[in-house]
This record gives sequence, C-alpha cells and structure tokens, in this order.
Amino acid sequence: MWEDRKHPRTICLFDVDGTLTPPRRSVTPEVKALLKRLRKICVIGFVGGSDLSKQVEQLGPDVLGEFDYCFAENGLTAYRLGEQLASQSFIQWIGEDEYKKLTNFVLNYIADLKIPQKRGTFIEFRNGMINISPIGRNCSHAERDAFEVYDKEHNIRIDMVNALKENFTHLDLTYSIGGQISFDVFPTGWDKTYALRHIEDQKFDVIHFFGDKTFEGGNDHEIFTHPLVTGHTVRTPDDTMRILTEIFALAGGDSHAELVAPKAPQEGGLMTNVLNRLDAIESRFDKLEQTLARLQRMMVNAPVENVTFRITNN
Repeated sequence: MWEDRKHPRTICLFDVDGTLTPPRRSVTPEVKALLKRLRKICVIGFVGGSDLSKQVEQLGPDVLGEFDYCFAENGLTAYRLGEQLASQSFIQWIGEDEYKKLTNFVLNYIADLKIPQKRGTFIEFRNGMINISPIGRNCSHAERDAFEVYDKEHNIRIDMVNALKENFTHLDLTYSIGGQISFDVFPTGWDKTYALRHIEDQKFDVIHFFGDKTFEGGNDHEIFTHPLVTGHTVRTPDDTMRILTEIFALAGGDSHAELVAPKAPQEGGLMTNVLNRLDAIESRFDKLEQTLARLQRMMVNAPVENVTFRITNN
C-alpha cells in the first residue's frame, strides 16, 4: 500500500496540541511543508484527543488528504487515506444512568470550585470519551494560558481526577490530563494506544510517536511507553521539526531518509547552545528509559531472578 514511500514500513504518528501546533492554534506553513516532505519518506498520521472538527480547525480543511492516518479521540474515530474506519461509542459503553451520575458529580464539583475564572462548556461530550474543563472550554486564549499557570500551582485538575477516581471506583475509567485546561475520561484501554489497533494489519517495522504530554498521567504517556513504539518527547512544534530533521535528514527539502547523527548546535549564543545540548541529553535519556522499560517487560516471564536495570551517570 505504501510502495511510493522511501521507507514504506516506517510510520510517524504525532500528537496535535503542543506537538504539531501551539495549544488550540493553527499549524504553521513551516510544519506543513516539513510534513509534506516527510510523507514522501514514510507513512504519517496524527493521534489527537479532540474530535475531528477541532483537528480540522488546527491542521486545516484538507487534513484527511494530507495525512495517511487521522486518529481523532485517540483513534476511536479513525480515517485511513480519507476513508473512515470502525469507531467506538462512550455512551453505549457506560450507559445512560451511569453517565448521568458522572456528569452530575462533575458539575457539582465545578460549581464548588474556587478558581479565578469560570466560563462555559465544562463537559464536552465526544464519541469515544468526555472532556472535562474546570474553567470551561469557552475561555479565551489569554484565560487558557492563565489557568494553565494557576493549575500548575494549585493542582486543580489533579485533585479533580483524584475525586472522580474515589467516587467512581466501580467504573473501569481512565483519566488523562492533556492540553492546558482539561482532562479526558474514557474506558481503560481507550487511550492513544487504541490508534495502534488500526495499523496492526500494516505490520510496520518502525513506529515513531511525537508528543508533549509523555509524563505519567499525561495523555501521550501510554502510547509513548508502548513496547512497539519509539517515543519522542517534545515541548513545541519547533522541537518536533528539529527531531524530524535529525532523524530523516529533512533540512533543505532533502527527501533522503537515512538516519543521521544529531548535528552540533549552530552558533547563536551561549544560551542557545546550552539549551540545544540539554535537549539532546534529555532525548538520549528518554530513549534509554524506554529501552530499559521494554527489557523489564520482557524479563517478566523469563526464568531469570534478581535482575535490576538502572540508569547511572557513569
């Protein structure tokens, strides 16, 4: 199916917010141009938590034609080459009675919250999940930025997730913090690894994933740590472009996909060089941690005792 690519058995999957675009903003022409070059090399797709309409807003109206795979709502709504694949329904899974209990609890909890601002759309119902925002999804970009800072200091979302876990232990739900102002709620197993089910039949040799919320509890964590996935942590779309350029030698429109060693930082002042070197060190440690995690999972069923894997600074 992918014979027109230089590496048809390699796929690159991307988170959207913070990875391909700034949070809830549009993709830049530079990122789109790089992805267009990348698509000549390997298969590409995005895996977002939002519904498809929001991803169209951010990635453009031709998104179904510009990506080989489009995974909205963690892949619960999925497209391959513009054709829709099988989907899942959160409301069918949870049932109307349990859903009403869940939403009533959420709305009462938010009503009692003491936070600087509240706007509207505190619960957004999606096909495969619900998205909960303590400030409300109708807030402005400036209010969104302010809430993110406030939340990091006061743990508003973390505390709310813990309250939901305590009160709905009978439901096998996962709570995943993502973006700046909200978190997703979905059945366990319906995280971003769900998207991998749609590509199993393609038997890719290499699966790259790029995301910014790769920490435990972040909505990129499960797919980032999946044993079949090579994960890359990024902070911004610029990070994504830099890592892609290093891996696939994409600078200057070059469509050759040979792996290359990271380039030495360009001259641009001491701080720039330091930050670039820190990013490179962080990336290497991320890869080491992933490798050790995979080895540990492999050893679970192996007849070897008292084996410990540890990263040291030697």
